[in-house]
Parts: sequence; structure tokens; C-alpha cells
Amino acid sequence: MTPAEQPSHAELARVVREHAGRLATSLVHVIGDFSAAEDLVQDAVLAALERWPADGIPDRPDAWLFTVARRRGLDVLRRESNYRRKLARLQWPVQAEPDDRLRLIFTCCHPALARSAQIALTLRVVCGLTTAQIARAFLTTESAVARRITRAKRKITDAGVPYRIPGDDELPGRLNDVLTVIYLLLNEGYVSTSEHAHSRDLVEDAEWLAALLHALMPAEVEVAGLLALIRLHRARVAARFDPDGAIVLLRDQDRSLWDRQAIAEATRLLAQAARRRDPGPYQLQAAIVACHAEAESWQATDWEQIVVLYDMLLHLAPSPVIRLHRAIAVRYVEGLHAAMAELGSLGEELDRYHLYHATRADLLRELGDADQARAADRRALELTANPAEQAVLRGRLAWD
Repeated sequence: MTPAEQPSHAELARVVREHAGRLATSLVHVIGDFSAAEDLVQDAVLAALERWPADGIPDRPDAWLFTVARRRGLDVLRRESNYRRKLARLQWPVQAEPDDRLRLIFTCCHPALARSAQIALTLRVVCGLTTAQIARAFLTTESAVARRITRAKRKITDAGVPYRIPGDDELPGRLNDVLTVIYLLLNEGYVSTSEHAHSRDLVEDAEWLAALLHALMPAEVEVAGLLALIRLHRARVAARFDPDGAIVLLRDQDRSLWDRQAIAEATRLLAQAARRRDPGPYQLQAAIVACHAEAESWQATDWEQIVVLYDMLLHLAPSPVIRLHRAIAVRYVEGLHAAMAELGSLGEELDRYHLYHATRADLLRELGDADQARAADRRALELTANPAEQAVLRGRLAWD
């Protein structure tokens, strides 16, 4: 790309995120120090963000970032000789094993760390999410997330946690946290909390990691459930946005655009897991999405079955967000007033969650309370950075 072909902000962010994540994984593998590796990657990323808008994205962005990171690392060498031997091993190209990112995820999810710190560290270091994105995923503050990540990196370095996939006897103890990381990666890609409506790269990353994990642990039904969930979501992506990038709500989507073969393959994977009779949260979420994916039309949706599945999900993994989604399903089984009653107990816990206010606005509007609906939509608009969601909310406010 020549300087005249200046990249858009979205293209620049996508390329930097993709290659920075790979560089971080390779550096951690070789250096064995999270903080040192992340410092080198951040230096390279800052240099790219300064140079690429004017110079254009280089033909080999991975090599460009590597060169900057290695040069900065050699500068560190002059001051810290203990890294000399390790950084001297860095030669371009870095040949990473196919499962390097999975190894790094299992390293981040070491039981020596608190669960919240494990997940935050993995999303930051392995998946490349920003501190702000992670904070929104946890419904907490950026400063709290930053503290968790800093403590986690220090503890991993001090404890000498090995960079490897655990032995068979260790896998079950870390599996739930690894699944959580991949699930949050899917969520961030499917409906971004940042300035982009959707990140195909993050969703593809989530599917790749889930498939790799499924190959490693084929007997784990929750791994199969998560992989099926991701594939069901991906099967419907072609209908989620109109040509202008605006979100198309599920009830209005052109279902002929859905990938029916992918849906069938995902439901077969889910059925195989279900035969083990060991239901878990990811299997149940996949079953809910399958109810939507297999319905020939919005009117044919089996809402009663969806409510039952949400009841099972709440029993296994209670959370206010799941209760919110159950309330949406209740609307189509028991009516608007029943759904509003369900929302009534969620206001305090979900006050900073935009979908709570958007859902409440939708119900209030149908109940004829236009003023309260507008107030709820305005609150939802304050809480989301996603441009496609913002467009829907602004459209509703303008329509009123």
C-alpha cells in the first residue's frame, strides 16, 4: 500500500489487532515474560499507529511489527542483560505452533490466579481486546480491569507458571475459564462494545479456538456446545446487517440468507453432545439459538421451548443478563405485562447495561408509555458505543 492509499481507521485497527495478537503470542512463547512481551508489542503498535496512517499499511505488517519489537527489545538488552539470550533467539519469521494461542490461554487460566484475573488477562494479552472492552464485558470499570491484569501478569512471572497445555489431569480445572474466554471473545465479535458494529475476525478467532479445543478434548460436551453456539451465530451473520451497515433485527431478517448447511452441521454437533445427558450452559445457549435458527419464520419460533431452556440455563448459571433474555422470551409466551414484571427486578443490577434499557423501551412503547420509552432509549444510547446499535436507538427516538 502506498502513502496515497491511506488506510481507513477501521482497516488500520483491524490489521493492527490481528498482527499484534500473533506477535504477542510468539514473544511470550520465546521470552516467557508477559510484561516484557506486552511492552514490546505496545511499542510496536504505537509506532504503527503513528506511521501507517501517513505511510500506508506495509505489504508485510507482521514483519514490520516484528522488526520494531525486536529493535526495541535489543534496546532493552543494553540495559537488562538477562534477556540477551532469549531475545537473541528471535529471528524472523517466528514459527509459531498451530496451538500456541491455546497454550497461552491455558497459561493465563492457571489456578494460581483469581478467576476474574485469568479471564481479563487472557482477553487482553491473547485476544487483543482493550481494557475498555473487557470492562464492558464484565460490567465493571476500566481501572478495576487494569488492576486485575497487572496483578495477574506479575503473579505469573513471579510464580514461573509454565507455558504449556496442562496434562490430562489438570485440564478439567481450567476448562471452564478457557471456555469463558472464548465465549466473551465471541460476544465481543458478534456485537462489539467498541466503535465497530461487528468484528468478523474476533468471531473467526473464537471459532478457531473452540474447534482446536474440541479436537484436544472431544469428549467434553460443553466444548462441543460452545463450538455449536459459535457456528450457529456465524450461520446467520449474512442477514444481520443491511447494505448500509445497520442492524437488521432477528424478526426482520431474510432467513434465506442464513447458511442452512452450517446450521444443520451445528445442530448435529449439539445433538451428539446432548446424547451424553450432561447439559451445561453452553449447550443450553446453543439450543436456544438453534430454536431460532431452525424456525422457518419469526412467527414459527417455539417461544415456549425457549423459555424452558432459559429456565434450565438459570438453574445452572444464574445471571441478570440471562434473566433479561428470558424476559424477552416471556413476552411472546405470557405477554407484555409479564415481561415487564420480569424486568422490574433487574434495574439495579443492569442499570449500566444498554440492552436492559433498550428492551425496557421496546416494551414500554408497546404498552403505550411513549415518554418513558424515550427516556429508556436515551439511557441505552448513552451506554453503547456500537454504531449499528446507536443507529437503531436513534431511529426509534426519531420515529417517536
